[in-house]
Amino acid sequence: MTEQPTDFFRATSAVALAHADVTTGTMMGFPCLRRAGAFFASCDHRSGDLIVKLPRNRVEQLITAGVGRPFAPAGRTFREWVLIDDRDKTHWTELIDEARAFAGGKH
Repeated sequence: MTEQPTDFFRATSAVALAHADVTTGTMMGFPCLRRAGAFFASCDHRSGDLIVKLPRNRVEQLITAGVGRPFAPAGRTFREWVLIDDRDKTHWTELIDEARAFAGGKH
């Protein structure tokens, strides 16, 4: 079976999916994770890059540190979303969990 760009996201999402209030879905055609209906993590189905929703200042920190890039589909920047293109499972798991907490209002 050929590896798909979203395979790393799906494997890394397993930890978040262990929480009863986390489900899968799609957002703009991308696979995503939701908490109580709110989108908090996604994956670009073309590149496999992680996309997470975090507080605006956290997004700015990640971009300034060179860890993330602005998420700007169709040229419109989403200020609470950041794109992560590395493939570090520990880092992705931490960011997905941070985004899950943010989606739950624990920020």
